[in-house]
Amino acid sequence: MTQQLIGAIEAGGTKFVLALARADGTIVERARIDTRSAAETFPDVRQFFMSAQDRHGPIAGFGIASFGPIDIDPSSPAYGTFTTTPKPGWSGARFHDALEPFDAPIMVETDVNGAALGEWLSGAGQGCDTLAYTTVGTGVGTGILHRGQARGGISHLEAGHIHVPHDTVRDPFAGRCPFHGDCLEGLVCGPAIIDRWGTSLDQVSNKNSDAVPLIASYLTDFAKTLVLLHMPDRLIFGGGVMKAPGLIEEVRRQVEVRLGGYLQHPRLIPGLSDYIVVPGLGDDAGITGAIELGRRATSAQPGD
Repeated sequence: MTQQLIGAIEAGGTKFVLALARADGTIVERARIDTRSAAETFPDVRQFFMSAQDRHGPIAGFGIASFGPIDIDPSSPAYGTFTTTPKPGWSGARFHDALEPFDAPIMVETDVNGAALGEWLSGAGQGCDTLAYTTVGTGVGTGILHRGQARGGISHLEAGHIHVPHDTVRDPFAGRCPFHGDCLEGLVCGPAIIDRWGTSLDQVSNKNSDAVPLIASYLTDFAKTLVLLHMPDRLIFGGGVMKAPGLIEEVRRQVEVRLGGYLQHPRLIPGLSDYIVVPGLGDDAGITGAIELGRRATSAQPGD
């Protein structure tokens, strides 16, 4: 029997990853396009899927893992609509309008929830009842999954905008978040690192020995909060900033110190090497999760 075809979109602040896949997750066609304004980006998205559909057959459903803020409440009339995003040309844009010609069901989640789902299915989150996935790149976001379902409330989580202790003597940088200044994202995102030191963290660490420990200290306070609030089976840290040499190891070291031996559990082995990890799927976590969202969109049972 021929499998249904799924359209998947990983929508990021700098790029869109597009894929046409079978329901078992096999990708049959894939593309990457630059993220510009919605008016410029959406026609390219539509054209890719139109052409792919002509070659491979009708698309049964779409899964979207997107940057935000975005409305992810399926009962909302604004479902799939960007809200207060600081990215020019995106507030008010809606994925359903862009994909209307396909007349297929659509499921929309945040990019981090999508990546968390991908890792839970076939990456470093396999076997976890509760999983915390954090991306540290152009922005900072966290998705919490419980048994494969994203946790949220009146909207999706915005954990990147919590405030962590900021020693302004050690780090006089004021932060770059347009809403909150020195929130976590304002201190550790890629652009904040470039604002401070003029280059990426993997480059600046060769010139400033405190750069990696400093960024790790902010992520440590955040990771400790995630552990104490959610007690996840595992913490995954992905995104471009986390690729800096020594950063994940420094976060593990500092988190173990900050927890102070208070928590005792078999998962918290000395060194936390199996507890705080990088993505098992690498840069494919998001599109893998988006494919699963599309599969769920075609199913009568969302969690099937």
